[in-house]
Amino acid sequence: MELGIAGRRALVCASSKGLGRGCAEALAAEGVELILNARSADTLEVTAEEIRAVHGVPVTTVAADITSPQGREQVLDHAGTVDILVNNAGGPPPGNWRDWDRADFIAAFDANAYAAIALMQACVPGMCDRGWGRVVNITSVSVKQPIGVLGLSNTARAALTGFVAGIARDVAAQGVVINNLLPGLHATDRTVGLDAYEASLTGEPAAEVTARRHTTIPARRYGTTAEFGAACAFMCSSHAGFMIGQNVLLDGGAFNSTL
Repeated sequence: MELGIAGRRALVCASSKGLGRGCAEALAAEGVELILNARSADTLEVTAEEIRAVHGVPVTTVAADITSPQGREQVLDHAGTVDILVNNAGGPPPGNWRDWDRADFIAAFDANAYAAIALMQACVPGMCDRGWGRVVNITSVSVKQPIGVLGLSNTARAALTGFVAGIARDVAAQGVVINNLLPGLHATDRTVGLDAYEASLTGEPAAEVTARRHTTIPARRYGTTAEFGAACAFMCSSHAGFMIGQNVLLDGGAFNSTL
C-alpha cells in the first residue's frame, strides 16, 4: 500500500534503537525525511548511516535528552518544519510503590508525559496552519492493563493518554491526526531488562523468564520492532485521517478484552 507520505519530514524521538528505530525505518521506507534523536551520539549516527544507505532519504541526527527542556530546545532548533512527530522516551525503572517519593513521580511525568506534551505544543500549531500533520505517541499497554512493578510508568502514561484524548479532537478538523500506539512485549533492550529484573526477584534464569512470558502471549512470542514500525507508519499515513484520538494496542493478543 502506498502510504502517501513521501517527502514529508518526521521527528522521531528516542530512535537510535528499539521501537523508535523501528518507526524510523518504516517511515524512511516510505520516503520520509527524518530527524532522529537519542542521547547516545555514536549509536544514533550509526543508525542514521544505516538508514541513509538502505533507504536513501535525508537523515538529520540530534543527540540530546528529549526529556529535558534543553534537549527539546536543541532538537526543535534542528528539526525545523515537522509534518510527522513520533514521541518516544525510555520508561522509568521498575520497583515497588512503597519506595517511590514525589521526585520519582515528577521524573516519570517529565519523561513519559510532559516531554511528549511539550513537543506537541511546539509542533502541532504549525501542522494546523499547514492543514496536515500526524502525531504518534508511543505509550504502553499499561494504560489499559497496569503493570505492578511499573507503577511510575502506569501513572505517567495514563496522564499523557488523558491529554491526547482532548487535543486530538480539538485539532482534527485542521487535518492533524493524533493517536497513541501501545506496545506490549517486544524484543527490545527494555524487555530484556524487565526479564532480567524479574529473574533477579524470582531466582530464575532470565531465559526461563522470557520463555514463560512468551506463553502469556497468544502469538507465543515477543513482537518485532519492524512490525511495530509498520503500524506506526500506517498511523502517520494519508489513509489515517479518520483515526482520531485512538489507543492502538500492539501486544500479540495479551490483553484479553472484548472491546
